[in-house]
Amino acid sequence: MLHKLILFLFITTSVFSQQETTQFSLKEAAEFAIQNNYLGKNAARDVEIAKLQKWQTTSTGLPQIKATLKYNNWLKQQISLIPAEFFGGPAGQFSEITFGTKQTMNGTLKVSQKIFDGSYLVGLQAAKVYLDISENAKEKTEVEVRKMVAYAYGNVLLAEENFKIVNSNITLIEKNVRDLKKVYENGLIEQESVQQLQLTLASLKSNQGYVKRLKTLAYQMFNNALGLELNTPVVLTDSLDKLILIYTTLLPLQSIIEVENVVDYKIAFNDVKARELLLKLEKSKALPSIDAFLNGSYSGNNDQFNFLEDSQKWFGASLFGVTMEIPIFSSLGRSASTKMARLNFEKSKALLEDTTEKIRLEISRATSDYEFAVEDLEIKKEALLLSENIAQKNEIKFFEGLTTSFDLSQAQRQLYAAQQDYLQSMLNILIKRIDIEALINTSYNN
Repeated sequence: MLHKLILFLFITTSVFSQQETTQFSLKEAAEFAIQNNYLGKNAARDVEIAKLQKWQTTSTGLPQIKATLKYNNWLKQQISLIPAEFFGGPAGQFSEITFGTKQTMNGTLKVSQKIFDGSYLVGLQAAKVYLDISENAKEKTEVEVRKMVAYAYGNVLLAEENFKIVNSNITLIEKNVRDLKKVYENGLIEQESVQQLQLTLASLKSNQGYVKRLKTLAYQMFNNALGLELNTPVVLTDSLDKLILIYTTLLPLQSIIEVENVVDYKIAFNDVKARELLLKLEKSKALPSIDAFLNGSYSGNNDQFNFLEDSQKWFGASLFGVTMEIPIFSSLGRSASTKMARLNFEKSKALLEDTTEKIRLEISRATSDYEFAVEDLEIKKEALLLSENIAQKNEIKFFEGLTTSFDLSQAQRQLYAAQQDYLQSMLNILIKRIDIEALINTSYNN
């Protein structure tokens, strides 16, 4: 009985955990995605790889210690021919002699140190630039993830608001149809007037099913952007009205725009540094390289494997040396490589200038789009108020017999279009502001 109770509690807890709903503000959603979206995870891994590669490059210039243990066993020893007259034999004949013992063992410890190498010094600088480039790539990925999450967040909010409006419109039309049927039953209007409203209701219900499916898809896209299972229950704590209020009351964009903060500028700038280092690397290949080493070894010889016994004799040796390699002539190969590196360096500087101008142009365009979106929201808001007023008046006139059902239907369709335009203009403000914040790498959350 006890194990059945435990099993029941386990199943109940599992079901409850699966149904647990996670809440997200826009800021929380972006931070969660950076940590859990596969793009954010891989960008963080790339930075860690760059840090390890930087240390790997640094370590090549530090002392290197290597131990070697070598054991040889001649299954058949090599024969050497020695003139027999060396041993008192007749001239012109040879004696077959084997040298050394059948088994040998040798242990060597080698310590090496790089004293000077121009390419190593450049490599250290390049490793740091590579780390900067990886961090730039991570920053760009985070910007794109934030942008993707903000789009998905806005689409969910839009779908929710759209669904509420459609349901509200259906509720109102259903009431009108019920009221109109009573009027028709009393013989005060024609059946066509009822049918006209029923057509409008049918269209709204069809749209309701479509909007409901869009809402489900919007949530799935949002979960995918965050790195969650598609059908994970989530609740968005920021409303569309709240975000629009924030995005339309921020400081002027001109006060926060700096080209140097744009990640594309940082990437282009670091490309210039990388090309400059490649030029230095080619130049450094004309410099000598100097390495020092110290070897210590012990050798043992025996016809039997007695190397682990105390009686085994070991003979030590040590060696210290310095090696210098001096490049003298490369058939103008180094000269060609240096010239190519210089041209690539000049190209990267030109690309940086072009990137700077394109960023300024993009900022100007994004700023203009955002300001237009803010202005357009006010226009769409006024249009919505006018459409609501017209629809209400036509409804009153229709029930008083002062206008036709066709005129009422036209006013209602005009209202529905105005509602959609207003919602879309709200989403446009969110999108345009997110676009420019992603471009200049700043946010109201910061």
